[in-house]
Amino acid sequence: MTTIQSIGERVIQNVERAIVGKRGSVELALIALLCRGHLLVEDVPGVGKTVLAKSLARSMGCSFKRIQFTPDLLPSDVTGVSIYNQKTGEFEFRAGPIAAQIVLADEINRATPRTQSALLEAMEERQLTVDGVTRALPSPFLVMATQNPIEYEGTFPLPEAQLDRFLVRISLGYPSKDDELTILERQRLGHPVDGLEPVVTSSDLIEVQRQVADVYVDALVREYVVALVGATRRHPDVYLGASPRGSLGLLRSAQARSALQGRDFVIPDDVKALAEAVLAHRIIPKSASSIRGPTSRQLVSEVLESIPVPGARLRR
Repeated sequence: MTTIQSIGERVIQNVERAIVGKRGSVELALIALLCRGHLLVEDVPGVGKTVLAKSLARSMGCSFKRIQFTPDLLPSDVTGVSIYNQKTGEFEFRAGPIAAQIVLADEINRATPRTQSALLEAMEERQLTVDGVTRALPSPFLVMATQNPIEYEGTFPLPEAQLDRFLVRISLGYPSKDDELTILERQRLGHPVDGLEPVVTSSDLIEVQRQVADVYVDALVREYVVALVGATRRHPDVYLGASPRGSLGLLRSAQARSALQGRDFVIPDDVKALAEAVLAHRIIPKSASSIRGPTSRQLVSEVLESIPVPGARLRR
């Protein structure tokens, strides 16, 4: 696990040259990548969402594409289209921007549901089907989608089926005074992201993804994960709780977090630290509760307080 910790630290430090004072968010983005998951970023404009995606791609030598979602965007603008070649007399497929290793889906809730659904197969199956032909997407593959939580006019909220396909949801937030002064100084002559060089290769990342899956998880920790997710379904203020995909996501992200900290086993603190980021966006509060009651994040906190942490047990 020392190798994973070393690689993770190099990537995080490199990204922090462009993203100032947001180590926790950078770690969550890296965890999503290590777990072969996807990332949803909900925040106001101008706090560094695009820079985060670009920095991750540059740090790992991955290809990067950005899709600006608008109401007139078509599914073929995302997946690609077959074009007739008059010289050969055959149709040639030209892949869309989804065929990149790191894809930024900017303001995803501004596109129509039909276009949003074009991402579903790519995110879940890591493939796309156009004109009846299925094509594999590159590896590693990460979709980082953004949406503005303030402005809802003219938007199409993501359905639960699509929200459930994002491993974690994060928010960068505004920087502190000192961090903002640092940003002003670093960008005085240019943007730091333009000078970032790869610190690991994409093949290194694929190997690390495989190693993360081998991190040991005790039966008691697995039971703790299932108990937490099950409690979200029974909470009186919850209309729809987290799915089994949420259980898998919480377990896998806990494996990645433990590996980044140099451990080859998961502890309950890994699960607790990631519960909000992994589960909150999968929970739908009851309509009455959403108006005058707790938010989904607060509901996850209540669940964490209600479920006892399992005792330690030696690995055999």
